[in-house]
Formats: sequence, C-alpha cells, structure tokens
Amino acid sequence: MLTMLGMAVGTGNIWRFPRIVAEHGGGAFLVSWVIFLLLWSIPLILVEFGTGRMTRTGPVGAFMRLMGPRYAWMGAWVAFVAVAIMFYYSVVTGWTLRYAVAAAAGEVPGTSPLAFWTAYTSGWGPVLTHGIAMFLGAFVVIRGVGAIEKMSKIMMPTLIILVVILTIRAVTLPGAGAGLSYMFSVNPADLAKADTWLQALTQNAWDTGAGWGLILVYAAYMRQDEDTTLNAFILPTANNSVSLCAGMMVLCTVFSVLPGLVESFATNPAALADYPALAQAIQSGQALTPDLVRKTIFTAGNEGLTFNWMPLLFAKLPLGRLLMVLFFVALAFAAFTSLVAMIELGSRVLRDMGVSRERAVIAVGTAGFLLGVPSALSINVLHNQDWVWGVALMVSGLFFAIAVLHHGVTRFRSEQLNHEGSDIHIGRWWEVVIGVVVPLEALVLLGWWLYQARGWDPEGWLDPLGVENVGTILLQWGVVLVALLLANRMLAARTRPVPPTRDDHMPAAVP
Repeated sequence: MLTMLGMAVGTGNIWRFPRIVAEHGGGAFLVSWVIFLLLWSIPLILVEFGTGRMTRTGPVGAFMRLMGPRYAWMGAWVAFVAVAIMFYYSVVTGWTLRYAVAAAAGEVPGTSPLAFWTAYTSGWGPVLTHGIAMFLGAFVVIRGVGAIEKMSKIMMPTLIILVVILTIRAVTLPGAGAGLSYMFSVNPADLAKADTWLQALTQNAWDTGAGWGLILVYAAYMRQDEDTTLNAFILPTANNSVSLCAGMMVLCTVFSVLPGLVESFATNPAALADYPALAQAIQSGQALTPDLVRKTIFTAGNEGLTFNWMPLLFAKLPLGRLLMVLFFVALAFAAFTSLVAMIELGSRVLRDMGVSRERAVIAVGTAGFLLGVPSALSINVLHNQDWVWGVALMVSGLFFAIAVLHHGVTRFRSEQLNHEGSDIHIGRWWEVVIGVVVPLEALVLLGWWLYQARGWDPEGWLDPLGVENVGTILLQWGVVLVALLLANRMLAARTRPVPPTRDDHMPAAVP
C-alpha cells in the first residue's frame, strides 16, 4: 500500500490541488471533489485492483484477457498515455530535485526567485536534472519490485511526516484561520457552477491515479487473497488526505504572510519585477491589496506558485529556510515515487512481450530521457504534452469501464471484488457507476475540455502546432491511435503475459 500510495501521491497533490481549491470555491470545490472520489476514482481503482488480481499482467495483456486479442490496442493506449506523461513528468521531477538542493544551499529565494527560475530553465540545467531523475528511477525499477517496495518504505513515511509537519506549522501561524476559513467555507453559489464540479472531477482523474494503468501494474503483484475492496478504498482516501494537508499548508501560509507581503511590495516596488502579473494589475489601476496579491498567487499556474511564490512566502516565516527545504524535499519524494511507477508500467508492457526486466527498463529509461529532452528545453513543449496526454487520461478511464462492461460487470464484481479475501462487499451500485456514470463522466469531461480549449484560441483552435488547443490533440491522438490499431495484431501475437515470479526480485512469492 505504501508503494501504491507513492504512485498516487505526486505533484498534482502538492502543487496543483491547493491552487485549484483556491481558484474554484474552496469548500464548494471540496464537496464536489469528495463526491467524484466516490463516482470516479474509487470505482475505477476497484477495476484496476480487480483486473491486476485477475490477469497478473500489464495493460495490453489485461485488455486482451478482458476483451480478447482484437482489443490489445486499447491496453496499449492506456500504457502509452502513462508513458507519454512520464516523458515530461521526469522533467518536473528534475525541477523538484534542483529546488530541494537550491533551498538547502540558500540559492532560493535569493535576491530574485524569478531570476533563479529563468536562469535555470533557460539553459541545459533541466536536461541534466531530467536525466538524473530518469537514471535514479530506472536504477530502482531495474532492481525489481522488492527494490521499489524498499524505496517506498523509506520515502512514503518520510513524505507523510514532512507533509504533516508542514501542515501543523502552517495551521498554527498567525492569520492561518483565514486560510482555513477560505478553504473549508461552502458558498452555495459556487456549488451551482458547472465549472466547480468539472474541475473537481478533473482533479480526481489526475491526482488519484485512477484509470492510468499504474494501479493495475502494481496490483498484479499482490497476494491472491489480498482484500481488493478495502485497498481500493484506502488508497484514494489516503491520497486525498495528503491533498487536503497540502491545501491547508499552502493556503494557511499564504494568508498568514499576506499582510507583510503587501507591506514589503509597497515599500519596495522594485520587487514587483519578479511578479509581472501583479505588476501589470497594479499598472492597470488596481490597488495593491491583500486580495489582489492572493488572487495573483493562486492564478500564477503550477510552476509560478511552486517555484516563484512559495520560496518568497517561506522566506517571510520564522525558520523559513528549514520549512522551504522540507517542502521541496516532500515535493521531490512525491514526484519521484510516481515517476518510478510510470517506468515500471512501461517496462511491464515490454516484459509481457518477452523482454527481460533489465533490457525493458533500459529501453524505457533511454526512451524516457530522449523523448523528454524537448520538454526539458521548452516550457511550451512541456505544457503541450501535459495538455495532450493529461486530457487523454479521460479516454483511458473510459476504456477501463468499457473493458469491464465487455467482460461482464456482474461477473467481474463477483469474482474479482467480492472474493473470499474481501471484507467489504461491493453492491450493485458499483455496476451502475462503472457501466453508466463513469463513461458519461469521461465523455462530458472530454467534451468540456475540448470546448474550453476552443475558447482559449477561437481563431487557431484547430492549429495542429498549437500549445493547448483542439488541433494538437487531434493530431497527436490520431497518430498514436492509427499506429496502435495497425500494430494490434503484432501486439496481440507478441504479448504472452506470465504471472509475477522470483524473477521480479520480489520479497515474497505471489501464489
């Protein structure tokens, strides 16, 4: 479970969740977020746990077992999307490693957080840290499942302790009550907004790991009598608890530091050069108020909030250097454990095709480094890949639901969820959710994101070379889907999954 929690807890929990909560209604967002935990995350996680237990293989072999050889391409799609995310996620992991070192060495915030970020990302530094992240991840995975478990037993408890320490410190800061009130107060008007619900569904799809295929790969190694249903509830609940802690940590810190931050900007206007969005707002005639600064912080994007604003916020606190180091170490641990899971998934697909673990990991690691270099060199490329393959996860979730429908939801629930080792009985409600609600959610979410993208760039929304639009999705998805459909026969013929054995360097044999 620590290994699976390491897979689920990533940068989305610590840098995206607080920003999305702040931007979309606080408590209203949390209400819809919890509802979609029950209507998206847990149902799909049950599918992945049950499928891993049933098939003992990666996504390609699993879809072949559930639906037949003609649908190997669907499993390959799930695997490809997760691996495509790995290409740029390794770059992000490298960022967190660099900032953990920079925080410890006193390089940030320095005289200019923006200058440090610009100097780092405009050179070859991200390529180097991306390479280090991929190498370390491959080093763990090549040593087998036992090594992944050993890593998780160290990193995950440490991560949880760091998050708890930072959260306790944040909620005990002067003015933290305002942050808690902002986060947990429910405004009925926000609950009536479709955007609040769609953002909550998106966050569930991105930060729990549901529908990625990662849980499926790890579940292939669990004991035959493992409590599938209990684990499927524990994992997302623990994951979302980390998200809540991260939200409290960031929001309480922001609200506590705001008055002093506004005063420092007022007495030193030159500092606004590091925060162009805030400077532009002031130049347009808006007054420098705590509300304006708060809104600017939470609309700065993931990188802006984490790497530009957070160092400044921590610098305003007692023991701020130590807290900043703990924050970036926790973020690096979260990113790295998720990266390891992605490498394991890609390697598992090759191993199911007869490749040894060592060669599979080397192939995935090498491809991951080479195909991640463009994202390391260009923020726009990284944003493009995040957009294209992040939205593709909705299709992956849809494919899992379709696979279970094809196999038979009642049969799947009876054999893989309500088996002898499960203490929690899953009722027929799950059949309705996975057969009707999840597919509907996936289609609505997909349509909503594409509609939003058309509004971002009305004139060039079909430009295949755009950064975040519909055209770039149609091009890249189309190429991958055509390639997978053409390769389906080969995938089906070469995929001969075998149950996990001691060859996986496991700490104990799987019955």
